[in-house]
Amino acid sequence: MNKSTVQFGKGMAFLSPWLIGFVVFTLVPLGLSFYYSFCKYDLLTPPKYVGLQNYTGLMHDATFWQATGNTFYYGMMSLPACLLVSLGMAMLLNVNVPGQAAWRAIIFMPSLVPVVASAMVWMWLLNAKLGLVNAALALVHIDGPSWLADPKWALPSLAMMSIWGVGNAVVIYLAGLQDVPRELYEAAELDGAGPMRRMWNVTLPMLSPVIFFNLIMGIIGTLKNFDLPYIMSVTAGLGPAHSAYLLSVDVYDNAFVYLRMGYASAMSWVLLVIVLALTGVAFWSSKKWVHHDEK
Repeated sequence: MNKSTVQFGKGMAFLSPWLIGFVVFTLVPLGLSFYYSFCKYDLLTPPKYVGLQNYTGLMHDATFWQATGNTFYYGMMSLPACLLVSLGMAMLLNVNVPGQAAWRAIIFMPSLVPVVASAMVWMWLLNAKLGLVNAALALVHIDGPSWLADPKWALPSLAMMSIWGVGNAVVIYLAGLQDVPRELYEAAELDGAGPMRRMWNVTLPMLSPVIFFNLIMGIIGTLKNFDLPYIMSVTAGLGPAHSAYLLSVDVYDNAFVYLRMGYASAMSWVLLVIVLALTGVAFWSSKKWVHHDEK
């Protein structure tokens, strides 16, 4: 046995815990999910192959289409808001001010709060009668809506909650801002560029790879968002008449409430195709607005 074979064996031995975990907990479930999407399977009896019946059933499922529409509507509100708020906060936190480290910790802290605790906090804040949000609106003589119980405001309420956890994106933006060369700002100042021009012509182009990364992560996270909508729907009756029913919650209900695991698997693969399609569009568009620093 030569030396390279021994080194390869040692390398595989070190990798084996990850490889075993990947195969057992990712690759095998992925393959089974794809197989079950062509089966009628209720978790209690053996799966029965039904071909494309699950996929054709989705085309005539009004609840599936409503959940898909709600998911896109939620994404169109949540994703831009989170990107803009996190970028704005990162720019503010990048300025040298007293207590800078404390402000950064305060902004990041909400992203560490468990989802259940966050849901309880938002249920209190958005309570129609006793919530602080409506109390604050009442100070300026505005009658706040029944945020979680009103079909018109349920999805906007979810989008507003999503801004609560932008701390991770803020940290990534801060790292990108620290990497922008100071000499570029100095050259822009010598050319007479003001703060807005420096932000538009220096900061954003240099930060575009980071913005692109957060955009991709935001697309994936928004479309598969499950925990907060599910908790709010169970505890607060979020969005009557399925007005805030997201696709991820529909997958869960079909799989574990109605025991239609095959149908839920087909729905999951449709969701995966949607995620891949939107991610592909983002990669295609990145050629026009993402600027890579070539050194």
